[in-house]
Amino acid sequence: MKTLEDYGVDEVKFDYEQIQEIKEGIVSDVDISTYADPKFDPLQMQKIRLGLEKGVDVSIYADPKFNWGQMWQIRLGLESKVDVSIYADCKFSSSQMSEIREGLESEVDVSIYADPKFDHFQMKQIRLGLENDVDVSIYINPQFNPAQMKQIRLGLENDVDVSVYANPEFDAAQMKQIRLKLEKDAANSTDSQSTSTKFMNFFR
Repeated sequence: MKTLEDYGVDEVKFDYEQIQEIKEGIVSDVDISTYADPKFDPLQMQKIRLGLEKGVDVSIYADPKFNWGQMWQIRLGLESKVDVSIYADCKFSSSQMSEIREGLESEVDVSIYADPKFDHFQMKQIRLGLENDVDVSIYINPQFNPAQMKQIRLGLENDVDVSVYANPEFDAAQMKQIRLKLEKDAANSTDSQSTSTKFMNFFR
């Protein structure tokens, strides 16, 4: 039976968890030389090993500059066959990478929000708006916090005039109150028009 030394691995340089990841790679018959390096922590090693097992190009993220969460998001993107070069950059947190990846998988224009100035919660609201085909330009403004963006998005999805409250001076709770009033007024107007039409048809 081969030992780790037979694979060119000096056990003294690794901790227990790193050794376990190397052994997992040997069992999976992947190229452990890609990650059998003390510069990678156990979780980074795991993400590289899983990528090798999935047959993706791990060279894109097998770099200690990426933390394990970032490596994970890049690997998921590679598995989904999206253009990970758009977000395989340390300027994005793993959560931001996740939102960009999901947008790529949904085939929306992620260039609209793939910018570190937006936190991942803001990115999510922009992504959801794009997926629901609304005019996100109305709230693509870092001055709007995620909760404010959500209220504007919901208003757009419900076809109300969000210009009434799409102002950073209104907090999310105020925006919600205004949005609900606009939606209620719109519903009442529709009901009133429907009743009027039925009344006129009665006399035809």
